[in-house]
Amino acid sequence: MTVILILATFLVFIALDYVLNRHRAHPALLVKQEPALNMLPGEFIEGFLTPRNVSYHAGHTWLARERKNVVRVGADDFAAALAGKVEKIELPKPGQWLRQGQRAIAFLRGGERVEMVSPTEGEVVDVNAEVLANPALMRQDPYGEGWLMSILVPDEENTSRNLLPKGLVRQWMSNAAAKLYAMQPQLAGTVSPDGGRPADDLLAAVPGAKWGETVGEFFLTGRI
Repeated sequence: MTVILILATFLVFIALDYVLNRHRAHPALLVKQEPALNMLPGEFIEGFLTPRNVSYHAGHTWLARERKNVVRVGADDFAAALAGKVEKIELPKPGQWLRQGQRAIAFLRGGERVEMVSPTEGEVVDVNAEVLANPALMRQDPYGEGWLMSILVPDEENTSRNLLPKGLVRQWMSNAAAKLYAMQPQLAGTVSPDGGRPADDLLAAVPGAKWGETVGEFFLTGRI
């Protein structure tokens, strides 16, 4: 009899626990939420959006801090417009160690392949599966849904010294636009310096434009 009473009591507790917790999500079933980044509006430099709280590498990648020792990486607005309608994006796998300036990201289009360098050194901890499935996200929202990967950076202080100083970003972006227009004169005047967004695919409207050669020049990798 005692055993039966104990079992009955145990079953009652199980039933109560089910009723009280049936609407709560089980931790294993929770959908992973990417950390939200507080992107400040920034400014348009020669028509290209440049958020103020993002750091830039000379190869037109950007990074922003997600949390201590972890940064999110992507292609800046200039790079996204220049790469245009890429057909495929290739990213390193989580667990891979990247050196700053190492070729780490690849864009494929029309049988050509161009690479982009990592703006920092560390271990890849996550990649954006959404942008891999839909490369157009990089152009539509380069600093938001079009981010590329997250990297664990053990030595944030030293690697940040090789990024563009904040005070030089405006001149750097202006120089990049001027260089592009010198290489492709047909593009001059197509981007409004007062905030007009450049075309989704800058080089598509230029007859005879050498996509791989031009993009590789600005990404500091040349054509593959």
